[in-house]
Amino acid sequence: MIKHTLFLLLFFKISALHTQSTTTITAVIKERIESEVIANAEIILEGESTPIRTNELGEFKLITSSKGEFILQISTPDFDIKRIPVFLDDNTIELGVIFLERDMTVEKSINLINITDDELLDDEINSNALALLQSTRDIFLNRAAFDFGQAFFRVRGYDSQYGEVHLNGLPMNKMYDGRPQWNNWGGLNDVIRNQQYANGLEASDFTFGGILGNTNIDLRPSGLRPGTRLSSSVSNRTYSGRLMATYNSGVKNEKYAYIISASRRWAKEGYMEGTLYDSYSVYGSFEYLLNEKNTISATAIVASNRRGRSSAITEEVQEIQGNRYNPYVGVQNGKIRNSRERHIREPLFLFNYHHESKSLQINAGLGYQTGVYKRSRLGYYNAPNPDPTYYRYLPSFYLNSPIGANYESAIQAEEGFIENPQLDWDNVYKANTSISQNGEAAYVLYDDTTKDNQLTARANANIDIDSHLKLDLGVTHRQLYSKNYAQINDLLGAAYHRDIDTFSETLNYVSSEVNKGNGAVFNYNYDLKGSNTDVYTQINAHYNKVNAFMSGKYALVNYQREGLFKNERFIDNSFGESEKVIFSNWSLKSGASYTITGRHWVSVNAAMINRAPVLQNIFINPRENNAIVPNLQSETITSVDATYFLRMPKLTGRFTGFYTRFQNTTDVNFFFVDSGVGSDFVQEVLTDLDKLHLGFELGLEYQVSSAVKLSLVGSVAKHEYASNPFVTINFDTAGAAEDLIDISGSKFLGQSAVKDYKLAQGPQKAIAVGIEYRDPKYWWVSTSANYLGNNYANISTITRTQSFLIDPETQLRFPDATDENVQKLLKQKPLDNFYLLNMVGGKSWLKKGKYISVFASINNVFDTTFRTGGYEQSRNGNYGQLKQDNLSGNPSFAPKYWYGFGRTYFLNFAFSF
Repeated sequence: MIKHTLFLLLFFKISALHTQSTTTITAVIKERIESEVIANAEIILEGESTPIRTNELGEFKLITSSKGEFILQISTPDFDIKRIPVFLDDNTIELGVIFLERDMTVEKSINLINITDDELLDDEINSNALALLQSTRDIFLNRAAFDFGQAFFRVRGYDSQYGEVHLNGLPMNKMYDGRPQWNNWGGLNDVIRNQQYANGLEASDFTFGGILGNTNIDLRPSGLRPGTRLSSSVSNRTYSGRLMATYNSGVKNEKYAYIISASRRWAKEGYMEGTLYDSYSVYGSFEYLLNEKNTISATAIVASNRRGRSSAITEEVQEIQGNRYNPYVGVQNGKIRNSRERHIREPLFLFNYHHESKSLQINAGLGYQTGVYKRSRLGYYNAPNPDPTYYRYLPSFYLNSPIGANYESAIQAEEGFIENPQLDWDNVYKANTSISQNGEAAYVLYDDTTKDNQLTARANANIDIDSHLKLDLGVTHRQLYSKNYAQINDLLGAAYHRDIDTFSETLNYVSSEVNKGNGAVFNYNYDLKGSNTDVYTQINAHYNKVNAFMSGKYALVNYQREGLFKNERFIDNSFGESEKVIFSNWSLKSGASYTITGRHWVSVNAAMINRAPVLQNIFINPRENNAIVPNLQSETITSVDATYFLRMPKLTGRFTGFYTRFQNTTDVNFFFVDSGVGSDFVQEVLTDLDKLHLGFELGLEYQVSSAVKLSLVGSVAKHEYASNPFVTINFDTAGAAEDLIDISGSKFLGQSAVKDYKLAQGPQKAIAVGIEYRDPKYWWVSTSANYLGNNYANISTITRTQSFLIDPETQLRFPDATDENVQKLLKQKPLDNFYLLNMVGGKSWLKKGKYISVFASINNVFDTTFRTGGYEQSRNGNYGQLKQDNLSGNPSFAPKYWYGFGRTYFLNFAFSF
């Protein structure tokens, strides 16, 4: 890679000598009302790749060798973008003073993260967290975040693990699942606004990047507007109230600056039943300017987020109880209590060094993160399932009986569910305190707990070789030590819990007292260790009308598990250290853009990425043993995108086509199965899984007048399985049919015929038409009409294997399991297409340097009921069971769905000075 880089440097250097004539553009940027200079504003010729920034006096000097008509774009947070047509012809252009208008819609982007990201439901649904994309003015990405996001739309169908988020240049994606944990800095909207974003496969000067894009949030005080900002919000979404306060000192005595910020968010109940919200965030950052070129900074973030979770439900349950129903919730002593809560508190500490000179930028940093992530659940042991939506309690159980439908019992079940729809906490306490229990718990509320300690070190350098060539270099090392265990939260009136597996009557920890009290660690206890070291280099070249880049990355990844409980079911493979799992990968990315004119240009980018599996897909059942997924492979990603950009005085936008193929993906899932190979909770391992993502994106804005703007945004894509992966299910050895599994408790089921089935990656068709009005008296209103369709629930892969067709009693294929009947039974049906109307608006006042603003939004104005996603249940493990369950048209194990919010509002008041 070094030889290739040196060759490219020499090639581009020689090429650059053919053209030395340049045009110089100078100006001073000021705020219109107060005439204050604006430092750190970004200046770029649209279609060019390298922006510059104004100095502390608001001045800039842009030197370019480009020729012809261009649009000069000036942008900075809190102000409208200024676009100025210029003609470049080896001349000097002095623009004098350029005034920027304050963006009266800025509250929309400030509050965007609270309107979208806080609606992420649970671990079962992940979004690619478009809430952070307020940093880009790209109309498609903004519309995808603000409007499509409420339907869990994913840009290009990608999971969030394929994008990178950095704070002060340090990566924040978790090693466990590859995704950023937004809650670690949630509520700190005022201080995460200085962002640098690269979309898709575009070149980034701070990382090699992922295919979804890359965001770097600069938390340094000197990059944010000085002053005080106070705000409060009310909403009926995930929280009902919010308070935020931020103070930025600005640079004092040309030596130091600091920021302090805090927020509080709360709700007894969000839009979904029983979803409490209790969150606070505190932030502090101090920056010391060693001299004009060098600064050091220290930053601390403590964000705590506790919230009640909600559940996916079947259509049967939704029709009886509605789309706000939550089976995790019940009333205890007159108060709502949720059995499923999530609590995240992972403090983060950053130390950074920055160097910035004419031709060299260096960012070096250290980060340390610690803390806890807890997810509570109600466990039951030799006791009835307390879930009010358990299939035996619903009408469909009696309609689908193998001995014939029992309509009378079905009616009684429905009436009982209507009268008692919630979790019965009183019955739980009665069961635990009954004489027959003799102090032993039948029910236990416990926390699945993760305690992470992670150290991150990173250094990045950007070197301007000359006006045509730039070299980026970076190295990152991350070290993770993660403790994972179950901990008793509440014995619910019992005296103790007996820590055994109730299915097999085996000990979860053979070397410990079997009876456990409140606060005890039980069930499982293990550590995960991981390290990730990567090095990347990138060469950027600008020659005449062409911008090009080429980058490469090498990554070395290590994983290991250490069991702290010797489990009786896996006596030889549960305690102590596993073997180390090591991956070594190369990745390449390249791209080029060609300027047709200063108002039209095209770009093409391509990448070949080899990527180690994330930690959660390494071990088959890490809670109980050291078994590693066999024949592990690095994931291979091949991706190409091409874009046409348009920048006219009134019409701006882009049209993008993309193609991505994921190969050799590994995926580990957990569920209960009832089939010919046993009935138990199993681990399903998919290997050699390929996925295909391709489609188009369109984003257009038209400035009808100085006050009216129209927009059109659309995405039409296809996300589908591109191979038939191999499936292996793994049992607790006591729960499976011993003659059908190997000694490790696993059963190889062969390939799953899922090729060409659609992926559950959000709507694959999304269109939005918007209109915005901005009044000269500083009020504005905007409306968007959105159409979303081609959304699918996640399919069950086990039902697409050959074992699904085998009768467990005869060990032969079901006689009526013809190809036609099987295809009909397993046909994938799309979720309903739907329309959403959203409205936002605001008013602002600026008097004597004090800024007052009001922002309001109403989403889903017509209160449309819609499904955002879901999954097929895998419990019916053979054709006969699934066919029987579907006879009535109302199956007991029907797919479960998440439902989007109905009509909701958000209102924010802010005061800045």
